[in-house]
Amino acid sequence: MQIYEKYWELTNEFTDYNNVRFCTVLEICLNFIDNHKNQSYTNDLYNELQTKIQQNPVMISTKTGQYKNLASVRKSINQLIKMGFIEPFLSGYTPLSREYMQAKTNQKRRILLSKIVYTHSGFTRSVTKHSDIRQLNFLIKTLVEHPNGKLNKAEIAALMLVDLVNFPRDYLTEAELNHYLQQGSQSGFIERKYNQISYLWNLLAKLDDLQCVGDDLYFAEDAQRIFGDLSTSSTRKRDPYLHRLYKNQLQEESEEQYGGVKCMLEKLAYPVLVASHIKPFILSDDTEAYDPNNGLLLSRTLDSLFDLKYISFDDAGNMLKSQRLSDDVWQYWQNVKLDSVLLNDERKRYLSQHRELMREADLKFQVA
Repeated sequence: MQIYEKYWELTNEFTDYNNVRFCTVLEICLNFIDNHKNQSYTNDLYNELQTKIQQNPVMISTKTGQYKNLASVRKSINQLIKMGFIEPFLSGYTPLSREYMQAKTNQKRRILLSKIVYTHSGFTRSVTKHSDIRQLNFLIKTLVEHPNGKLNKAEIAALMLVDLVNFPRDYLTEAELNHYLQQGSQSGFIERKYNQISYLWNLLAKLDDLQCVGDDLYFAEDAQRIFGDLSTSSTRKRDPYLHRLYKNQLQEESEEQYGGVKCMLEKLAYPVLVASHIKPFILSDDTEAYDPNNGLLLSRTLDSLFDLKYISFDDAGNMLKSQRLSDDVWQYWQNVKLDSVLLNDERKRYLSQHRELMREADLKFQVA
């Protein structure tokens, strides 16, 4: 069995991408590339760039008064290449890199950073090595396809085992991910990759629309839906085993009523279905959080509309529209109903609370 340990080598000289040193090194590299755009790459050219960076006053250590050593300078250049800010062989850079330098706010830089690393990064690239493999792109698409909407650190380490050159798709299914996770655990690969995960985790935490919660990576919208506002409240951790049982119960209910594991509204057997809480997890007590009556098995689109309170349902199963929902979306979904067979008294009680939350969200929208 071959272990592809070299596919995700991420250099991490800088961890703060708004830091003056990071921005200074980036600006020096961009200007250097512009000034030498008609020259072919040589070692002398590379050495000249290293000297310019090393001798910049910003690079003097505040502790020792010494310039940064050349090994660290080379590491910083390689980091910019791996992250996608500049091209191997100092051959060019994405225009987004200039926009990043000119950004007036950290939030704008965060968005630009996300675009740059998603579309241009390659963790096996270096000053003298080009690669079209986009590891971060593969990771995020695997997160999109994951039925639980999250990846933990061990699963991200397991992604490093995939030979992306020969893999037939740009994401892993849950079954494939579990296969690589088992392989990585048994071989000791995941333990060996601890430092690489730390570097990558630092980068992921700084990307727009992603949220790290403990050792789990979510899309920010999903994390907010599960945990509430992470900036103002303490997080409540979801028990992974109880949540699996909760989802299994919803799947069994769907199979019993519709002859298969299907979206309870569309009656379609999507490859990814979400166990969507009616009363939000963050507001539920331990019993309510894993009560299958407090859930519906939904497609990702309907789960998003339902969890964000853009739609709800009355006691007869008719869909209700939030004032915040656009008319064209409403026209598409308005005739979708919850079947009466799903509407037991407990579910009706939870739906009553969901309707109240939608009303409160609409009131806040009116005030804003």
